[in-house]
Amino acid sequence: MAKRSSGPTAAAGRGRRAPRVSGDDREAAILATAEKLLESVPFADISIDDLASGAGISRPTFYFYFGSKDDVLLSLLDRLVQRSEEAIAGLTPSEEQVRQGWRDALGVYLDTFAAQRGVALACADARFRNDRVREGWDRAATLWVDNTTAGIEAERARGAAPTGRPARDIAIALNAMNERAIYGTLTGSQPSLPREAVLDVLVDIWMSAIYTSPPTL
Repeated sequence: MAKRSSGPTAAAGRGRRAPRVSGDDREAAILATAEKLLESVPFADISIDDLASGAGISRPTFYFYFGSKDDVLLSLLDRLVQRSEEAIAGLTPSEEQVRQGWRDALGVYLDTFAAQRGVALACADARFRNDRVREGWDRAATLWVDNTTAGIEAERARGAAPTGRPARDIAIALNAMNERAIYGTLTGSQPSLPREAVLDVLVDIWMSAIYTSPPTL
C-alpha cells in the first residue's frame, strides 16, 4: 500500500503526494485494459502501445511485466479458467436433482465465457497460431474433461448411470461439443444455437449420453 505524506507541513508545502503504484497494480492495469479493449477490438488490432497507454505506463515499463501481448492473453486465459473453477467448486449438486446439477455446472462455463466474451474468443482464435496459447487452452480443456470424467464415474458408482464406454471418452466428446456450441453462440457464426437455448440443448444431450444405457450389438 502506498505511503502518504504525514504531517501538516508536508501537506501544506507540496500538497498530497500521488499514491505510489505497485508492480501488482501495473500488471492488473494492463490486464484490465486488455479485457476492456477486447470487448470491442479484435486481439490482432490491439498494440503494445494501446495496452501501455490504457494502463498509464510507458512501453518500456510494459515489457517489465509481460514479454509480449500474447503473454497478456495467456494471463487472461489463466484468470478465466480460475474463475470458472472457483464457481464450480462453489456448487453443491444434489443426488435428487441430477439434471439441475449438470445444468448448473455447464451454466458456469457458459456464463463465465459469456461474461468474458472478448477474452474467451481471443484465446480460442489465438490457439491456432500460438503454441503457448494452445497449450494453455489444452490444459484448461483437460481440466474440464477431468471434472466431467469424475462426475460420470461418481454417477456410475452410485448406480445412477449405466456403465458403457469409458467415462473419459464420453467426457472428451461432450466437452468438445460444448466448445463448438458455445463458440458458435458467442460469435453468432452459423449454424449456431441462440443464447437462450444453448444451455438446455447441451444439458439434454449430456443427460442422454451419461444416463442412457448403451445399445447392445
